[in-house]
Amino acid sequence: MKYKHVLFIVFVILALDQLIKIYIKTHFYMGESVHVFGNWFQLCFIENEGMAFGMKIMDAPIGKVILTLFRLIAVCLGFYWVKRLVARRHGRGLLLCAALILAGAAGNLIDSMFYGLIFTDSGMQIAHFVAPGQGYASFLHGKVVDMFYFPLIDTTWPHWIPFFGGRPLRFFEPIFNLADAAISTGVIVLLLFQKKLLRHHYDKPVATRKQEEPVL
Repeated sequence: MKYKHVLFIVFVILALDQLIKIYIKTHFYMGESVHVFGNWFQLCFIENEGMAFGMKIMDAPIGKVILTLFRLIAVCLGFYWVKRLVARRHGRGLLLCAALILAGAAGNLIDSMFYGLIFTDSGMQIAHFVAPGQGYASFLHGKVVDMFYFPLIDTTWPHWIPFFGGRPLRFFEPIFNLADAAISTGVIVLLLFQKKLLRHHYDKPVATRKQEEPVL
């Protein structure tokens, strides 16, 4: 797989992620939920200032800046990492995982960097575009748009269970976006199949390598 093919995958995922986020941001009230398939698949609009699935580094504003800068550095290094993987002739599986992770990181980075500049606040009204700099927050302080909600199990713990009895039981409770899903998929596949995916091209038998060498 060539570098341009990996970039194409990255930009397709990135474009889909942004299209979904912009649609949700400009058509949903904060907290509004729409049932897509029964109760187990919903579109529920929320925003978070942290990492994937709403996690945070810290509550202070500087934590948001640190996270956004970290994302920016990670994305820049990600493009370099992918280029190195392609140059070393790693397999499609590893390159696809890298593309998913890179696209997801870039998708949430765009929210953090620019959404505060170009959107109004989604507090009591549906947000809309504004001139750059007239939005709800400054550069690097944008909130990440989340919308996918899969409460596959929504019940209560049986009363006879110690400590948890009578409490709500929901699975899967976090609300996330396409970028989060791309990162999670790439990381999980990489962890589960790392021995196969991380095998270097030059670890293959000589005969196999010769067959794969490009003809000049």
